Amino acid sequence: MLIKGVHARKIKDSRKEETIEVSINGSSASSPSGKSKGKYETPSFHKSLDWDIKAINSLKIPFDLNSFSDLAKLESFIKKKFNFKDAKQFGANALFALESAILKAIAKEQGKQLWQIINPNARKMPIPVGNAVGGGLHSHNKESPDFQEFLLIPREKSIKANIKLMNQVYNKLKSLIKSNSKNDEGAWQTSFSNEQILNILSKFKQIRIGIDAASSSFYRNSYYSYKNKSLNKKAQIYYINDLIKKYNIFYMEDPLEENDFRGFSSLTKRNLLVGDDLTATHFSRLKKAISLKSINAMIVKPNQNGSLLELKKIIDLCKEHKVKTILSHRSGETMDNSLADYAFAFQTDFIKCGISTKWREAKLKRLIQIENSINRS
Repeated sequence: MLIKGVHARKIKDSRKEETIEVSINGSSASSPSGKSKGKYETPSFHKSLDWDIKAINSLKIPFDLNSFSDLAKLESFIKKKFNFKDAKQFGANALFALESAILKAIAKEQGKQLWQIINPNARKMPIPVGNAVGGGLHSHNKESPDFQEFLLIPREKSIKANIKLMNQVYNKLKSLIKSNSKNDEGAWQTSFSNEQILNILSKFKQIRIGIDAASSSFYRNSYYSYKNKSLNKKAQIYYINDLIKKYNIFYMEDPLEENDFRGFSSLTKRNLLVGDDLTATHFSRLKKAISLKSINAMIVKPNQNGSLLELKKIIDLCKEHKVKTILSHRSGETMDNSLADYAFAFQTDFIKCGISTKWREAKLKRLIQIENSINRS
């Protein structure tokens, strides 16, 4: 199969900020953008968004897609074409969009679904994780809770039933937390405190509770600066452990700042202790977290790294060490629904893609399509 058409352009994400879309032979892929960014993320672009768009549009065509029989060959091609030692030098957003567009073009040519190109033997569906109440940097409400996300994690037997349950609880929460607006991810905004929200969520016995504390966002001068208190590291560990026990929190993400590997190792792991800013979707930081027993679960954001090949290596290492994986969206999303295909292809344990707004619903609908296709086969 020859690539006869390559086109990159700027589009707007769900926060109306510019990002990249790449089309290969009519198959398009785009990259989301994060608002709450860890400092260890791969830069989004090589020099700028404009530089990457120009570089992609200057690719000489035609060239043969059949040589991309695996992710390693795909990245080897990109390094050679752009004269990079590491494909990630291209920038995470640009690299992810380009690789995705190529894989989508291959899938279209072969009459397959995207996930089948990566792992035709995939069978296990990921469990959805949905952001229901928002605070921290993702909130437009100055009186918002300190924690960035209050998450719903259902435990039904099918994707369709899980999504239905998340929506039922999400819709009931609007009046319970006295919300009249949503944040960038479609989560309800409120002036309720962390504990008030957790008290309400704990009443829904059919669903598990998750928190993304995003603690680096309120960590200043060696203290965790809440609206009504300031805690040192020891006090923060005690507070987080107490919340986990009191509210039976199933999922706790980034409860300490992004460099505190040893602090993470002293937190309770009765359920899921999740690294995001701590690990930043990078292989070396994951290895350190494993060696220090910092986490037992990890957020994996494709555009935080850029390389689908390294993403696979990260997920494989997690599985080897029994670290649960959560493939995740970003706050500034696009209508590209391939996150669902990647979660299924890489057989991640969970997929974090929100609940409300068309950008999140696109991923959830795609999960249902994949499940239906598996059930028919």
